[in-house]
Amino acid sequence: MADRYIFPAVFYPPEQEGLDYCVVFPDLDVATQGDTVDRALVMAKELLELTIFGLEEDDEPVPPASDPAKIEVDQPGAFVTLVAVNMPVVRAGMDLQYVRKTVTLPKWLNDLAENAGFNFSKTLQTALKVKLDSAEPPVNVAEKQEQYFLGDD
Repeated sequence: MADRYIFPAVFYPPEQEGLDYCVVFPDLDVATQGDTVDRALVMAKELLELTIFGLEEDDEPVPPASDPAKIEVDQPGAFVTLVAVNMPVVRAGMDLQYVRKTVTLPKWLNDLAENAGFNFSKTLQTALKVKLDSAEPPVNVAEKQEQYFLGDD
């Protein structure tokens, strides 16, 4: 599992006024779009992050990236550019996302907690941190972002 990936993306201009730029990653067989080149690039980066993260989560190999010079574009105005992602930052961000859990409590305990004004999510998080002896997330996102921007591994 690598920390950085760089894949070529083919940007196709809108076929007519009012349509979006289309972005295709030929090596990954995925596509996205954006109403401007800038927005399409942002969407392409997000798609690449999520696609690679999904492959990693499913224990599937990430295919090798093609040589961008060997990718043929067959439409006027289309171009190939490279999109890079830093997976430690993506992984850390995904670890910090909240997930919804359904909890079943006896009615009497639920009533007591509600009457006391408890925030159920915060209470459960605190209890789990105490029980698991883990006050912090396993990855320091700020540190990983700093490494990325400074170029350290």
